[in-house]
Amino acid sequence: MVQTPVYMDNHATTRVDPRVVEAMLPLFHEQYGNAGSTSHAFGWDAKEVVDQARESIALAIGATSREIVFTSGATESNNLAIRGSADRTRRRGNHIVSVATEHKAVLDPLSQLARRGFEVTLLPVRQTGDSQAGVLDVQRVADAIRDDTLLVSVMLANNEIGVIQPLAEIGTICKQRGVLLHSDATQAVGKIPVDVEQLQVDLLSFSAHKLYGPKGVGGLYVRRRAPQVRLTSQIDGGGQEGGRRSGTLNVPGIVGFATAVMLCLEEMEAESVRLADLRGRLFDGLANAIDHVTLNGPALDNKGLRLAGNLSCSFADVDGEALMMSMRDLCVSSGSACTSANPEPSHVLRALGLSDDLTRASLRFGIGRFNTQEEVDFAVTLLTEAVQRLRGMSSLK
Repeated sequence: MVQTPVYMDNHATTRVDPRVVEAMLPLFHEQYGNAGSTSHAFGWDAKEVVDQARESIALAIGATSREIVFTSGATESNNLAIRGSADRTRRRGNHIVSVATEHKAVLDPLSQLARRGFEVTLLPVRQTGDSQAGVLDVQRVADAIRDDTLLVSVMLANNEIGVIQPLAEIGTICKQRGVLLHSDATQAVGKIPVDVEQLQVDLLSFSAHKLYGPKGVGGLYVRRRAPQVRLTSQIDGGGQEGGRRSGTLNVPGIVGFATAVMLCLEEMEAESVRLADLRGRLFDGLANAIDHVTLNGPALDNKGLRLAGNLSCSFADVDGEALMMSMRDLCVSSGSACTSANPEPSHVLRALGLSDDLTRASLRFGIGRFNTQEEVDFAVTLLTEAVQRLRGMSSLK
């Protein structure tokens, strides 16, 4: 018996793993000191657990502990990386290169910089119908970089279509041209191997609540050597995090963040296989039961090109919002959670070349750690009934 509603929106946020909650609880009522309090044992204990968490998170992505800055989440990390580097290095130039399919947490800071006189180039991706739809061609990056380019920002794994970009190759180009590389790795850390040295990134954003940790805490990797990246702080008022991000540290959140990351590393290989199997079962079930179902993004059989738990589909002749509203017992989305209040069709799907009608007829499924085969079968049955009912209603008009 499936317990409803069934949650399949794990790209928006994940349930906090009970093991993470267990690790956090003592920090609320036993070791509740401020990590910035240097005059007593409560503060020392809080600083010690933060230091341990920082070391664990750094190790997980191939960084050093001094290269990790704690933030409130990936949106803040992206803003600090993009605006902080632009403000600091504008003397090099005012040109920034990014991708049309980036999250709004990257595109909006870039728009803000454009209003201040920076020039932003947004690169296209491979179009729908291509087995590598959504992939950014590396040569486009090389061609876009100019002498006055100060930053390239490319998302490692996309939050809507799950595509994994060739970041290591892009990193090589940026290193050769002496340009900083930032990556929004929010959907990647904890789900695929991430090594900042292998990827050759200079700045990398990520967040706890996408990997079964708590909301309200994230991280930014800031390279310290070859080159040493300097950022202009975006939040002032205490000098925490080496002056790069002021504010009292969220000690319970940071400990939960580190615990969640370590659990993901331990279980990544087996979990990736299980999620890919569930994702395949979901797509096959939908495609076999419903006519005119289109896969958005890269082919599912290319394991290195798409997140294992991601599925984005379009259902022709059906409005995606109406489809979601008609099946209250299944929690999915029509795109990014951060743009769900925006009536405009998904900018990611439009960047793939989908029509507005087909974009509006799309759903994103995020399959996660706590989903089961029974829930997948339930989703197939519920969606099939809903699509057929809505198409029937449309044909009567």
